[in-house]
Amino acid sequence: MRKYSSKLPKDPAILSDQDFPNEDGDENPERGNWTNKTEYMLSMIGFAVGLGNIWRFPYIAFKNGGGAFLIPYFLMLVFCGIPLFFLESAIGQFCSQGPINVWRAVPLLQGVGFSMVMLNTLVAIYYNVIVAYCLFYMFASFQFPLPWSKCYSWSDRQCSTTPLVYCNESGVLVANWTHQDNSTCPLSNTITVPVQSPSEQYWNRVALQRSSGLDETGPVVWHLALCLLLSSSILAAALIKGIKSSGKVVYFTATFPYVVILILLIRGVTLEGARDGIEFFIGSKSNLTKLTEGQVWKDAATQTFFSLSIATSGVLTLTSYNNFNNNMFIDSVIVTVTNHVTSVFAGFAIFSILGHMAHVYGKPIGEVVKEGFGLAFIVYPGALAKLPISTFWSILFFFMLFIVGLDSQFAQLEVIITCLCDAFPEVFKQKRAFLTITAVSTIYLLGLPCVTRAGIYWVTLIDQFVASWVLLLLALIEVIGIFYIYGGNNFIKDIEMMIGKKSFCFWVWWRACWFFISPCIVVVVLLWSLITFVPPTYGGIEYPAWGLALGWCMVAFVLLWIPLVAVHKLMRAEGSLWQRVKSLCVPSEEWHPYLEIYRGERYSEQNCHHIRPVSTNDKQM
Repeated sequence: MRKYSSKLPKDPAILSDQDFPNEDGDENPERGNWTNKTEYMLSMIGFAVGLGNIWRFPYIAFKNGGGAFLIPYFLMLVFCGIPLFFLESAIGQFCSQGPINVWRAVPLLQGVGFSMVMLNTLVAIYYNVIVAYCLFYMFASFQFPLPWSKCYSWSDRQCSTTPLVYCNESGVLVANWTHQDNSTCPLSNTITVPVQSPSEQYWNRVALQRSSGLDETGPVVWHLALCLLLSSSILAAALIKGIKSSGKVVYFTATFPYVVILILLIRGVTLEGARDGIEFFIGSKSNLTKLTEGQVWKDAATQTFFSLSIATSGVLTLTSYNNFNNNMFIDSVIVTVTNHVTSVFAGFAIFSILGHMAHVYGKPIGEVVKEGFGLAFIVYPGALAKLPISTFWSILFFFMLFIVGLDSQFAQLEVIITCLCDAFPEVFKQKRAFLTITAVSTIYLLGLPCVTRAGIYWVTLIDQFVASWVLLLLALIEVIGIFYIYGGNNFIKDIEMMIGKKSFCFWVWWRACWFFISPCIVVVVLLWSLITFVPPTYGGIEYPAWGLALGWCMVAFVLLWIPLVAVHKLMRAEGSLWQRVKSLCVPSEEWHPYLEIYRGERYSEQNCHHIRPVSTNDKQM
């Protein structure tokens, strides 16, 4: 370990970010650091602000009372979002290690780190496919008129831009019926036949070439496979030098989406019917009585939790490249608040144009709004097709979705690469480029089943089983492991080594959140999610029994690492079973700041093995 002879100030917060740079300006020459604070903040914002902010939040807000939903949404940010984001940021920055090695603080739970990485890998597979969807639609938008603006040769007889209405006259169905005396068909004799919009059929029949179910895999859809290859290649190029290269890319990828959303918002509010859309989203038609429903609060907590990507190990990884004395508390507040504000900002842009679409079709807003894939690839493309210069707006929108998705992928792949580099530094330190290409190639190959004709069923299966309540369980174990087993007092002392001493009053709130409020919220949402869990479907098509079994196998694959690693460590420990458990609930001798200069007396080689966590029976408040 490199030795430094300079004397340090007693308050570590006084240290500047560049007190001990190497030739690259890194405080930590072995692992590397962010080039500057701006690149770190843009990377964190780009990671937190994902596709869910654009295509999930507006629908959730609309469904749960519009503007009234913002009350529980921002309360959950304060009670759960910021505390857990702050906790993960502090852990990662303190030890400058990836999500597996941070569990040197509680060796018994090191399997949680493995579970986080496995979950992150599965999410990266299907997230890469969604980014490929965005690329395909962006390329398809380079046509005029847009290919989904009308029912072309690829459509069937159910495709129509207007409802098909028949009149039952004397047992005979007559289309476009008009009686010889020019009277219209009696309402009781009117039959409306369900139709599909051109954008819906384009999504199913052209983009996905969707099969009848998971049982019918079909061939690879090659235009999606090529888009998947392109997105993977761009991802590899951006990460080829780790945070040094991705940190430069985020100057564009983290800021450009805001420019596009602003442009779409300005264009949207000038359209006829935009006011109705905005009022349904967050205006005068907000329903405050919805706040009395428990489902609204559950949705607010869930959206907050998932949009911040807590327990996916992305936050742990990105903060591990910070300088030791970086104020991660302020960073956590800025990133989390920015994430929530972005959701609201994007909602205005989305609903202003959906309001115009509803006006054009003469339908209520509620009949044109859909969630997730339906909003991004059916409803919104249909709305864009109604705009003047529709090609331009469509290219802009889908390029923005591609950039937003790519930003989140940077962290997902960085998690995998960082874990391998931390585990085998001698092997991979000089082979970062090779490791990056190998990791991206593996993710690409694993994603190929998701671009077959049954691909959307695989994407939905992973999303519903893995990226759901499993995250909540991992987050709960994370809080228990750090604040209850490692010890709240020890954790707070570690934070103060990085940002300096704070007053007792400052810590009262964070102790309350970590000790009681946040875990309780996670437990309630977790139990509610498990109780209300229903087998996933897509397009009304149910999954076969073997498909659901495979979903539960993916859950087991993620969570099984926790007991397996715990048993492995218990078998290698010495003493009785209770003595082994106790010894593995104590930080290992490798748990300390990465650089020796920051360890001080608390983590000196002489005192390191004497560190003990506060007993869980002791008061944490």
